[in-house]
Amino acid sequence: MLILSILFLNRTLRLIIILLKLTMANTSKIDNNLFKVPLSTGFRRFFYFVKPEESSFDSPENVPSYINEALPFFFVLIITENIINWYKDKKMMRLNDAMSSISAGIISQLPLLFGRSIEVVVFCYVHKHYKIAELNWNSPITWWIGFLGVDLGYYCLHRAGHEINLFWAAHQVHHSSQDYNLSTALRQSIFQRYCSWMFYAPLALFLPPQVYMVHVQFNLLYQYWIHTELIDTLGPLEWIMNTPSHHRVHHGRNPYCIDKNYAGTLIIWDRLFGTFQAEEREVSYGLVHPLQTWNPFNVQLCHFKWIWLRFNQEKTILDKLSTIFKGPGWHKGTPRLGKHEELPEVEYPVKLYDNHLPYWYNIYVFAHFLILIVAYTELVQFKTVN
Repeated sequence: MLILSILFLNRTLRLIIILLKLTMANTSKIDNNLFKVPLSTGFRRFFYFVKPEESSFDSPENVPSYINEALPFFFVLIITENIINWYKDKKMMRLNDAMSSISAGIISQLPLLFGRSIEVVVFCYVHKHYKIAELNWNSPITWWIGFLGVDLGYYCLHRAGHEINLFWAAHQVHHSSQDYNLSTALRQSIFQRYCSWMFYAPLALFLPPQVYMVHVQFNLLYQYWIHTELIDTLGPLEWIMNTPSHHRVHHGRNPYCIDKNYAGTLIIWDRLFGTFQAEEREVSYGLVHPLQTWNPFNVQLCHFKWIWLRFNQEKTILDKLSTIFKGPGWHKGTPRLGKHEELPEVEYPVKLYDNHLPYWYNIYVFAHFLILIVAYTELVQFKTVN
């Protein structure tokens, strides 16, 4: 077994060397600097610390891919979080769960390697053909309207993602981890963008597409750093901003956490619309009925399969449609979102889905996973320069 493991490791190292050589061979076409922007710029973007004048553009084509530029920062922050957890003797990231989350994130971005996001395509089309006003793209007022409009649009999208079963089939991917750390933030659905466009399209009636493209990226980047247990509460900011404490509640499967705190950047929407819940006691993370798999494709598709099964089991057209468009907890004889009292209580200590491989297998899998990450970042960079 040890000899086989060494052979696997040797093959892995050879693949890494080959990939590095190919990368270095492309220096004429691809900038191989790990960080595409200054460190201070990259980190402050996560906190929306940007000025209108540095993030306003005259056309959609000139809007940077802030998400792609943030890729190395994602992993630097994940490593930093784990070093701090190790130093403080707190719960460390589980390798299998983290790889499942990052794999889901890579899968979610694959369609963007072949074309523009459907959200951007629809937004540009609506703005070109149906706009009722044209705001000045270079105005700070337009920038702040975009900030508020995109954040409200995200609240509506996120709430629908929990209250409409078809949309939940996509969004549940993000909630499927039983851990809560920065790698969890990368666990995204490949399907969610195909229903999110409709919640932003009304903004296209007056908001320039380039302003939307800026804020939809910053809104997503802001939500990255709040996926951590290292930060407790943030004082007065808890009243206005979405924080790690608020978002921990959102990821909880405890009955008091279900369907709460849908905010992207501002928690004021939850306070206004009655969906706010403060963190009161220990939160157990994940789905109400936790998944028992690391398979990234099963994670992406499992709830669609469950809806199809339920759809075929229902006898009437109304019940079949209710299975699709009512909440995930709905069944015949219950309210639209199901009965809250039917939610199972969390049993402590919580049993996490886990499995254990031999030490050398973990090295082998991790090394190949690093190859996958490097290959993906190279593909992203290659597409950007082309």
